[in-house]
Amino acid sequence: MATPKEESLATTADVLGKKLMNFAEPSKTPEAGNARVISVVNQKGGVGKTTTAINLGAALAEVGRRVLLIDFDSQASMTTGLGIKGAALREQYGSIWYLLNDSEAKLEDFILKSSVPGLDFIRGHEDLAAAEAAFVSEIAKEHKLRKLLAPVLDKYDVVLIDCSPSLGTLTVNALTASNGVIIPMECEYFAVLGLSLVKKTIQKIKENTNPELEILGILATMFERKTSHSREVLELIDKEFPDEVFDTIISRTVRFSESTVAGVPVTAYASSSSGSNSYRRLARELIARGGAK
Repeated sequence: MATPKEESLATTADVLGKKLMNFAEPSKTPEAGNARVISVVNQKGGVGKTTTAINLGAALAEVGRRVLLIDFDSQASMTTGLGIKGAALREQYGSIWYLLNDSEAKLEDFILKSSVPGLDFIRGHEDLAAAEAAFVSEIAKEHKLRKLLAPVLDKYDVVLIDCSPSLGTLTVNALTASNGVIIPMECEYFAVLGLSLVKKTIQKIKENTNPELEILGILATMFERKTSHSREVLELIDKEFPDEVFDTIISRTVRFSESTVAGVPVTAYASSSSGSNSYRRLARELIARGGAK
């Protein structure tokens, strides 16, 4: 059976008629030092956070980066997308939730290897949903994840945190532990309305718990080249936040859903697809912009 023809890559410059941009292949030997920690954040669900965390991580691993993914969402979609299912998914021991609740546990003992060389991860768990209530009276609760990550930062080049679709305790923890933020945003009008709320939260974190935090970029996702609505939304984002929009766009494709079912990144499931190549381009762009080593 013939494989459906893949759509060519969409870019912000191409769609909006701007000067075309190219990003060189990065060096296979990144500079030494601690990992850059990046949170993938949006309070709205279904905008491509998990897809971005997994596939950007895989693309960065392809260019020689040592990458650690943290599933910080009670839906544990990233964990499922990396092949952990059934009883293993429900087991609390070995998850990031267990680590948050056991001061004796060490994060390095819970690291799992993905199917992609150089791409490791820590499982999520459904009990993360209880974080808001569980940590309400804890002192310095915003710094729990930062403390957990500290011992392994020198072992990785990039740590990507897949955040929950809220701006509560878990997301505050992730942002406090991070150097930068990627905001995936569906090319749909109502998604634009929530963007200012995300930016306000990031500003509060900068003022209170992490003054070094920066927005690395807004990533347009679920783009549909054939609809004028996607283009109009992209124009609106670019007009409101001209310095923060990634040139790389992630178009809607069934390949992402298929790779999730298969339990592997799209770069491994359909290596030559437009989805794979978009995330490879995003990895190059992120490094070129200084967001990752």
